[in-house]
Amino acid sequence: MTSALRHVQTSLRAGFRVSTCLRACNKTTLSPFLLHRLVPTQTRAKGTKSTADLVPGSQQPITDEAAREEYKKCEEKMIAAVEWFRKECAAVETRASGRVTPHLLAPVRVKLPDSDQSFRLEEVATVGVKDGSMLLVTVFDEGSLKHVETAIYEAKLAGIIPQKYDNRTLRIPVPKPTVEARTALVTATLRQAEDSKVQIRKHHQASLKRGKYAKHSIELEEFQKLTDRNVGEIDARISQLKKATGAGKK
Repeated sequence: MTSALRHVQTSLRAGFRVSTCLRACNKTTLSPFLLHRLVPTQTRAKGTKSTADLVPGSQQPITDEAAREEYKKCEEKMIAAVEWFRKECAAVETRASGRVTPHLLAPVRVKLPDSDQSFRLEEVATVGVKDGSMLLVTVFDEGSLKHVETAIYEAKLAGIIPQKYDNRTLRIPVPKPTVEARTALVTATLRQAEDSKVQIRKHHQASLKRGKYAKHSIELEEFQKLTDRNVGEIDARISQLKKATGAGKK
C-alpha cells in the first residue's frame, strides 16, 4: 500500500495526470483516506475557489454601473478644479519672476453691455509687450476700451494698473516684483488653494449624497481616494510655487 502511494506521488510530481497514475495502481485497493491525499483540491471540488483567489475589498474596482458613472463625473470636476489652480500658479510664477508676458493678463474676464457672458481678454483685444517692461492692450472695438480697463482693475492683479494711451490702447507698466510683492502673490495663491480644496470636497460630498453608498463600501473608499489624490495635487503645486518664488525660504 505504501509502495503504491509513493509510486503515484512520484508520478504526479513527474507531471502525469491523476487518472493515469490511478490506472497504474489498479491492482492495489487504496483507502478513501489515501485517495483523498492523492487527488488535488480542484479535482475533488470543481468550482470551489481557493482563498488565494479572493481579492480584498480595498483592491476591488467599482463594479456598479451607476457608481462608476458618478465617479467619472466627480473625477472630471475635481480635475478641472486642479487644472484651474495649476494655471493660477503658473501665472503667479510668471509675475513673481519679473518676466513680462501677455499671460500676466490671463485671469482678466471682460463683460460687455450687449452680452450676458464674459470674454477672455484675447477675444476682445490684442496684448503685446514693449521694451520688455510694458504691456500694450489694443481693443478691436473702440467702444469696449472702458470695459476692458474695468475688467483689468477688477481682476486685482498685483502691480497691474492700466493707463489709457489713446481711444483703442491701454499701457500697463509692469514693475519688478519686490520680496514683499512675491510674498503677497503667494499668500493670495494660498487662499485660492484652500478654495480649490473646498470645491473638491464639495464635489466629493455631492457624489456621496447622490449615490447613498453603504458604510464601508468600496464606493466610499474609492471616492475618498479620489478626493485625497486631488487635494494632494493642490498641496504639491503649492510646494512647487513656494520653491519657484523663494517664498518658502526663511
